Amino acid sequence: MDLKIQEMTTDDICGAIALWKRCEGIGLSDADEREPLTRFLSKNPGLCFTAYLNGKLVGTCLCGSDGRRGYLYHLAVDPSARRMGIGKTLVDRVFVALKEQDIHKCHIMVFNNNELGLKFWKSTGWTLRTEIAVMSYNVTPPQLSSPC
Repeated sequence: MDLKIQEMTTDDICGAIALWKRCEGIGLSDADEREPLTRFLSKNPGLCFTAYLNGKLVGTCLCGSDGRRGYLYHLAVDPSARRMGIGKTLVDRVFVALKEQDIHKCHIMVFNNNELGLKFWKSTGWTLRTEIAVMSYNVTPPQLSSPC
């Protein structure tokens, strides 16, 4: 098995979007288009990673930081490459990067109906926070226009 974990670049974006579309439980929006993802990567250097298995993109983990907390997005492993520790390896790599930036806590948002995702996160030591409600507001209407 030739597994390579590396920092995500703009060259990985189209492949990442294709991977996310193959993975159950990943919610995509206009923020998951080429241009917004390019901005996200430039604002969060050293925090987003890809996993290549035998030269094929099989995993991603996006992480952003507000300088105080880390936020994980789109941990995804291709269904054909699951149960090999790739997801955990990606998250562990993000944790190293967060520690290097002196960030000590990380959050993730998981859809309530994503049973597979919830099971994974609980099994790797994450705590479900039932006292917090996540709320969203669209500042501008969604515009889907990715060339990917």
